[in-house]
Amino acid sequence: MAKSFHAQWSSRMTFILAATGSAVGLGNIWRFSYLVGDSGGAAFVLVYLLCIALVGLPILVSEWMIGRRGQKNPINSLAELARKNGSSQAWILVGVSGVLAAFLILSFYSVIGGWSLSYTLSSLTGDFSGQDAATIEGLFGALLESPGMLMLWHTIFMALVLGIVAFGVNQGLEKAVRLLMPALVVLLVVLVIYGMFSGHFGEALAFMFAPDMSAFTGDVVLAAMGQAFFTLSLGMGIMISYGSYLGQEVKLLGAARTVIILDTVIALLAGLAIFPIVFANGLDPSEGPGLIFVTLPIAFGGMTAGWLLGLIFFLLLTFAALTSAISLLEPVVEFLEERSPLSRVPATVVASFAIWGLGVAALLSFNLWDFTVLFGLNIFDLLDTVTAKILLPLTGLGAVLFAGWVLSRDSVAKELGLSGGAATAWNVAARFIAPIGVILVFVFNLVG
Repeated sequence: MAKSFHAQWSSRMTFILAATGSAVGLGNIWRFSYLVGDSGGAAFVLVYLLCIALVGLPILVSEWMIGRRGQKNPINSLAELARKNGSSQAWILVGVSGVLAAFLILSFYSVIGGWSLSYTLSSLTGDFSGQDAATIEGLFGALLESPGMLMLWHTIFMALVLGIVAFGVNQGLEKAVRLLMPALVVLLVVLVIYGMFSGHFGEALAFMFAPDMSAFTGDVVLAAMGQAFFTLSLGMGIMISYGSYLGQEVKLLGAARTVIILDTVIALLAGLAIFPIVFANGLDPSEGPGLIFVTLPIAFGGMTAGWLLGLIFFLLLTFAALTSAISLLEPVVEFLEERSPLSRVPATVVASFAIWGLGVAALLSFNLWDFTVLFGLNIFDLLDTVTAKILLPLTGLGAVLFAGWVLSRDSVAKELGLSGGAATAWNVAARFIAPIGVILVFVFNLVG
């Protein structure tokens, strides 16, 4: 039985904090940093900022608009709006893809969140202090090879996410982001201040903000476009769900600009926190994913009071993971709550348990089930690949095409407060620029 009451955000600021919290996750702290290091530094940053305005903003606004107009979970919102606009019910596949993507992503995202929890404890207990590179690399390898430890941390992380989401929009999501987001920013600023006194802050600034024109390549452009798309939690049903809790008084374009600015500032601050440490220790900034869980612990282990800096860093990483994880669970819970007899708490428990179970399969792919391979990928990598390369681009593409081509142009312009040249610019971006950008990323990911 569908539920008649639909929760609403208590204020515009709380909504912005929640949307920013969703966007600010491992993608900002982890993925952004190693992409900057691996893709030409400032060249990547410059293209990223351009892409986030031309591709990210139209898709973000489109997803919010669909959610606010539908006032339901992503699947029901697409179905309702397609019916009202005389369009095919096949558009519900966009909602299905988004909810499925959120479900699949959280299963392995929770495993990574568990790594961050584990490293927070390791920093506190001084496990990295005075250890050489081989020993610290061995610690990460030992964690991956231990199904018991991986399951423990994965379970703790999912329990935290379940506990927050079960309390609902106002008592759960809102209270969590009001605590976690300011704490995340404070921790990040502490690390940046440390970097300023490390003696290598200028090197980090030059690396991130002094473009090397020779670094502008097609691969850098596509990597920046992909990061601009993924960093805002697009294509996961999240922003459609968050939009469904949004009142008409909130101006979508203004809110989107605020979220994008906050998300980008935090990503840049993360780089300014990480790269001074990397350069101060003579480490490779293009280390890739291992930058966070192998390279930086080596640096922390060799510092005076490195355990404290490591503790702050991995607390930051854990908070970022939590704010994104609660948003990933929300579309799945909202769907169950509206499409089944389950109330909020049982729906959260059912969704969390199913996601936890798939996460167990993902973490076992590093050890007991490492022989299980499909299309040349283990379970963890398969979940990552299917979501990042297929579901997310297709869902984001579907959302912006729906907003650009199915919803009435006049009604969209009125809702966004646009007229004349501004309305034309929106139509060009939503109908052509953003879809073409997503298609380029999609094709590049498939053939790359």
